[in-house]
Amino acid sequence: MAMGGEVRVGLRCAACLGVMAAASFSAAIAQAAASGRSNARPELGANVLVFDPSMGAEKIQAEIDRVYAAEQHAEFGKERYALLFMPGEYHVDVPVGFYTEVIGLGATPDAVHIIGNVHADASLPRNNATCTFWRAVEGFSVTPTGRTMQRAVSQAAPFRRMHVKGDVVLNQKGGWASGGWMSDSVVDGNVGSGSQQQWISRNSEWGSWTGANWNMVFVGVPKPPEGEWPQPPYTKVAKTPVVREKPFLTVDAKGKWWVRIPELRKDSAGVTWHGGSTPGRDVAVSSFFIAEAGRDSAEKMNTELAKGKNLLLTPGIYDLDEPIKVMRADTEVMGLGFATLRLVTGTAAISVADVDGVDVSGVLIDAGEKTSPVLMEVGREGSHASHARNPILLHDVFFRDGGAAVGRAKVNLLVNANDTIIDHTWIWRADHGSGVGWTSNVSDNGLVVNGRNVTAYGLFVEHHEQFQVLWKGERGRTYFYQSEIPYDPPDQQSYTSGPGVNGWASYKVAEGVASHEAWGLGIYSVFRHPNVNLTRAIEVPVKPGMRFHHMITVALDDKGEISNVIDDKGGPTKLAPHRVDPKVAEFPEQ
Repeated sequence: MAMGGEVRVGLRCAACLGVMAAASFSAAIAQAAASGRSNARPELGANVLVFDPSMGAEKIQAEIDRVYAAEQHAEFGKERYALLFMPGEYHVDVPVGFYTEVIGLGATPDAVHIIGNVHADASLPRNNATCTFWRAVEGFSVTPTGRTMQRAVSQAAPFRRMHVKGDVVLNQKGGWASGGWMSDSVVDGNVGSGSQQQWISRNSEWGSWTGANWNMVFVGVPKPPEGEWPQPPYTKVAKTPVVREKPFLTVDAKGKWWVRIPELRKDSAGVTWHGGSTPGRDVAVSSFFIAEAGRDSAEKMNTELAKGKNLLLTPGIYDLDEPIKVMRADTEVMGLGFATLRLVTGTAAISVADVDGVDVSGVLIDAGEKTSPVLMEVGREGSHASHARNPILLHDVFFRDGGAAVGRAKVNLLVNANDTIIDHTWIWRADHGSGVGWTSNVSDNGLVVNGRNVTAYGLFVEHHEQFQVLWKGERGRTYFYQSEIPYDPPDQQSYTSGPGVNGWASYKVAEGVASHEAWGLGIYSVFRHPNVNLTRAIEVPVKPGMRFHHMITVALDDKGEISNVIDDKGGPTKLAPHRVDPKVAEFPEQ
């Protein structure tokens, strides 16, 4: 049992929410509040909007429009929002802007039904969605107007526990989009990827999938599209080896708020919620310290964590002068509305002890102007405990060096704890925005892994100045990797990892590692200065336990080249006189 509040365990503790009429549900909540039941409505702050069908569509739409007006173009803005929908039916249009998370509060996605558009639109001219970042939809069903839901997104745009009663298109009118994520979701019709450059779908189901570009990865998908790498470039892994879905908020028929902690699944395919609510345990929201940006310091949050509380970060930007320290097993740290942790003294933002079952989800970590040795550390150096039965999970944890302001770090995410699972991350050294330049927003590495048996699903790591990923732990696994190497090395001398080696490989497995495996990797170059090259995109020791599947390199500009895909295999990228995007199906060759 978790400390600090109630826990309940079951397969479908609130499955009745999926069929309860909106009016009766609202009446049940009103009755619970009148009778003085505790925890009927936690105080979540001004930037969490909670909607109930009884409010009426016009009032709800006005609030949605107000938020979108603030967030439509606010790529590096300061506002953060979460839009929460109580179980019931809604007739509204929901455009999802920057730093906006839309959440259904039912035990299953079908408990909240939105009839109308729920859409992510391209944020750049000419239908270009390559900068459509930091927005999420989770935990509800949609009957889209015109049958098709538009999801034109790129990085850091989670799509979880959704049921689309129609089709989904992953671009806007054929404009470019650059990578995305779907998990634990059902699409009754077709998913059209179109011009999406790359995509990962984990434990999801659909009527059909059409389209491909550079690499499309399907893990634990019962009905992947037909065809095999490289034509079309589909990477298919039948079972997800080990995962626990992201925790989520629910409200029961008595008006009580819970956080469902899904159970660990092994060798799974498909969604968790066909039989009712997602199997797992419920933890009362009253067991969480609910933090508010501008009010609660890291010291205050650490005091509450030390008392046995979990931590819920409401939307906002939290300036931290020390790390949030997660020391207790099974602690939940949950962010809403892209809650942002901003460093001001060069420390880490989050430090997790070498303990079982910690889950950190839904946070954006911003490096500060003073260089941080690490932005988030999981486990301690030399961690040795096994967490195989109850691993540490990171869901939708995103990192940023620059863009909003100058940001500097040596390592963004350092994973020392064994058996850690990374379930969707974007670790980004900014290539545009404020405080951007080779000597301004400095960052050596996106991800460094020392732990054993670490698994990553949906690993997006881009623009860091040395290895994007440095993997030093044994038996690591990556399912989908997207990486643009840095745009801005001023010359080759500034961008070399050793004698005779141009640049730093994007994905590096250390020489002492005996076993590692990865599926579906894409590495891209956009060099802005002439005469800068990268010798190899992926660099690994050649050993019997080293297996890489389905790799591609692409040059997106006319300067420089990536000379090989993996070690000395694959050959160079080219744009002229004819475009060449080298591919390697298997390494070592089988």
